[in-house]
Amino acid sequence: MNGVDLLPRSPGADPHQGAPLLRRGAAAGEARVGLVLLHGRGDHAAGILALADELAARGAPRMAVVAPDAVGHTWYPQRFLEPLERNEPWLGSALRAVGRAVATLEAEGLPRERIVVAGFSQGGCLALEYVAREGGAWGGVVGLSGGLIGPDVDAARYGARLDGTHAFLGCSDVDPHIPEARVHASGRQLLDQGASVVTRIYPGMAHTVNGDELAWLVDHLRRLDAGR
Repeated sequence: MNGVDLLPRSPGADPHQGAPLLRRGAAAGEARVGLVLLHGRGDHAAGILALADELAARGAPRMAVVAPDAVGHTWYPQRFLEPLERNEPWLGSALRAVGRAVATLEAEGLPRERIVVAGFSQGGCLALEYVAREGGAWGGVVGLSGGLIGPDVDAARYGARLDGTHAFLGCSDVDPHIPEARVHASGRQLLDQGASVVTRIYPGMAHTVNGDELAWLVDHLRRLDAGR
């Protein structure tokens, strides 16, 4: 889907500023784990929240789940491999929307060490980019068919350490939107920042989420809930 056609032509400085924040699961004060879910291009927060339901059905622990909703169903208009300036002001605004979602969980008592930021496709790229730029010890970051944003992985943009953060990157080797080489480069960058990284490439898979990725995420959320 062409994101350019979905977005207002005069975005202003912070187009996602008023993005709604949808919720699922427990209140943050009643959960030991928080999950920020980021939808892909052409989708919406309600769509990605179906993933939270699937995780719960597979045995994930009680979680506080939040999902911001991009204006025009698109976080940024161009491909994630384009020069960064071609995706502004949308990209910067999208990163701030993720920050507001995280801050919502933090304000309700969940520290970042118990918050996982996860997304699919464009949302997966955004999740990885946000955590890599932000740094710190996170409960986790999950890029499902995603990679760090920009024409290359510029280490100068990611100076902050990620020690204690668990990262998962899963993608097809023939994904039409995400080059396999970018998935590996993104994993190496997160590793260089101190994260522990799991990268899984699935031969011939379509642009989708598979059961193995969900199983990893459920297992990780259980460990996080148990304090391991």
